[in-house]
Amino acid sequence: MEAKSTYMGTMIVLATVAFGLIAAGAWNKLIADVIALFLKPGAGIWAELIYAVLVTLLAILVVNGLGKMAAREIGPKT
Repeated sequence: MEAKSTYMGTMIVLATVAFGLIAAGAWNKLIADVIALFLKPGAGIWAELIYAVLVTLLAILVVNGLGKMAAREIGPKT
């Protein structure tokens, strides 16, 4: 019986990761399209640098927020 629950847990994790990758690709396209509105086509390396910095900052904010949310859920360690 334990093998079945391990299998189900693994399948849930794999499905979650797969949907996470799909969502990440969608966000990547959206962010790239928004930046393209403000930069000329063929802006080259500067456009890529701005994109990389903005995505990095967004990732930091999201991960930091998720960490704080998780800390609230877990509560203080005693």
